[in-house]
Amino acid sequence: MLRNGLEPWHLLIVAIVIIVLFGSKKLPDAARAVGTSMRILKSETKAMKEEGEGAAHPAPSAQTSSAQASSVQAPVAAARPVAPEGADTAR
Repeated sequence: MLRNGLEPWHLLIVAIVIIVLFGSKKLPDAARAVGTSMRILKSETKAMKEEGEGAAHPAPSAQTSSAQASSVQAPVAAARPVAPEGADTAR
């Protein structure tokens, strides 16, 4: 009974249940959102790998460290949420 795992009719039932639950109009939007998320994840992991490779091979020259120090920017303060007009701000 469990030798083959998923049979084609299992996948068909799962697809029908998903279409019934979410509707055919929302599925393309959901697929687009998943694709966008995967692209973002892929680019972030690539950036992390490149950053890790850069940290593994530091530059031995003192000139690069002074150039890096001059390009350091001041940290950005976190934005505070603004309450909508007419909202009760007294706590």
